[in-house]
Amino acid sequence: MKLTLGFSPCPNDTFIFDALIHHKIDTQGLEFEVFFDDVETLNQKAFRGELDVTKLSYHAFAYVTHQYVLLDAGSALGFGVGPMLICKNEKFLDQEYLKAHISNLKIAIPGKYTTANFLLSLAFPEGKNKNEVLFSEIENQLLRGETDLGLIIHENRFTYQQKGLHKIMDLGDFWEQQTGCAIPLGGIVANRNLPEEIQYKLNRVLKKSVEFAFENPKSGLEFIRQHAQEMSEEVMYKHIDLYVNKYSVDLGEEGRKAIKILFDKALALGVIPKIEKDLFLTK
Repeated sequence: MKLTLGFSPCPNDTFIFDALIHHKIDTQGLEFEVFFDDVETLNQKAFRGELDVTKLSYHAFAYVTHQYVLLDAGSALGFGVGPMLICKNEKFLDQEYLKAHISNLKIAIPGKYTTANFLLSLAFPEGKNKNEVLFSEIENQLLRGETDLGLIIHENRFTYQQKGLHKIMDLGDFWEQQTGCAIPLGGIVANRNLPEEIQYKLNRVLKKSVEFAFENPKSGLEFIRQHAQEMSEEVMYKHIDLYVNKYSVDLGEEGRKAIKILFDKALALGVIPKIEKDLFLTK
């Protein structure tokens, strides 16, 4: 059976999917047509129900629970992995000054439906002057003076300081202080139109793919490098270490609890619609 599969070209995704799409494990009869897109493009494809299986942000998942179910394998959750609000102008590092002016400041975000933007809304609800920018361009906009603040994700947390930019807040730390939970960033979902046995099969083979990657961390190096643009190998593996962990193998009770808290907070703020379906594959 051939399925459409979407994930990002970021090292954490290419790391976990390498064994799956290159048949380094037994895929139990499943074949995949792969689409590489940034997370916000994947979110939009999920809204349109275009893919059988896709990576998407947890914020976006809240809008498509009627159409997609969350797999236990493949998620990006963790401590110290959150998005960062950064700036070029050091005056914004003064928290009192920032709070007084944030409603008028331009903020470049990596997408309306990213979990990063949801966390920004929790920490700075008055910051509404947002502009959606491809995540890899946010630092450049700051450097050119086209935006006041930037919300960065992925490998940019390793590069912003080298460019003379400054951290205002790590929103992952903010979340952890608020909840004591790992921050849920992105997950892998399967279309509910797929037969249930295929959904479970997907979860099994994806789990095996993640386990293979952990056991053979250099196996997918060329594939990861091919999609990592100009990233050094050191940064690639820092990125992987940050976002691929025990929750990527299986969410477990801790992971599921963190996701439920995220959605409960979002519902309380009216940021997401009411959820009518079970989020997870039943055990």
